[in-house]
Amino acid sequence: MTTIRAIRLASAVTAINVLVASGFSIVGIIRPQYLLPAGSVPTQASLILALYAAARTIPLAFFALWAIYKQATPALLILGALAGTMQLLDGGIGLYEHDLGKCAGPLFIAVLQFFGVYLLHKSVRINPQTKRE
Repeated sequence: MTTIRAIRLASAVTAINVLVASGFSIVGIIRPQYLLPAGSVPTQASLILALYAAARTIPLAFFALWAIYKQATPALLILGALAGTMQLLDGGIGLYEHDLGKCAGPLFIAVLQFFGVYLLHKSVRINPQTKRE
């Protein structure tokens, strides 16, 4: 895979990942009943947890989208790996809750994310750029 194609793939997967994660955290703030288990009532505690989720996902989304825009490969590798790790941990939460949807979705995105980061890392490692003096 060429470096350009690897950057495009990693950029697309990372953008989708961080935008979906940010979207879920924003929905948790605005309409928490969409994310809570059936029959649960939104409380102050669910709002605070949604705010914590937003506090980690929204800045990550801004920085990842900036790295994509600037085509900053080292930043994209780091932020993509971080976004994949967060999705992997979210999948673990779904597993803990015994909720297949909350487990499979994040795990699927995490696998795609790590695959994109791996291909980008491999592509950059094979085609190193020369240093300017």
